[in-house]
Amino acid sequence: MCEDHMIRCHCGRSSASLMFRDEIFPEELVSTVYCPICSAGQEFDESTMIADNDWVIEFDMEVADFFRGRAAELVDDISPAALFDGGYATWRGVYPGDHLDSARERQELLKLARTDKLRYFKEFRDWGLKRMERLRLEGWRKAQTS
Repeated sequence: MCEDHMIRCHCGRSSASLMFRDEIFPEELVSTVYCPICSAGQEFDESTMIADNDWVIEFDMEVADFFRGRAAELVDDISPAALFDGGYATWRGVYPGDHLDSARERQELLKLARTDKLRYFKEFRDWGLKRMERLRLEGWRKAQTS
């Protein structure tokens, strides 16, 4: 089970929705989230941070180390990349706020389902493929592996 955690960025202008896979690590694993505005002046430390399209997540690696035994596959690699890419502390969706944007976009497509189901299924498929390609081209980390 995964819970959604809304975390405000360092400057307070934005927030990001994060998921913690199977709640293996607590929310305290994420010490700070930096939006594109507040990440601009932040010194990047690859031993504690992951960057994704000008957003930065800073992890508390002491918390990661303390809970590492709960994630057997991370025993040898407890890096920020392993935490993010493994879904242990990652965006809910492809980017911060993705779950809200995609729900709104799907809602628009749903109107078509009431009038032309076959066209709806085609449009829905095409929307998903085009959307992931757009996100990949924008540089979102999770879209690179899809």
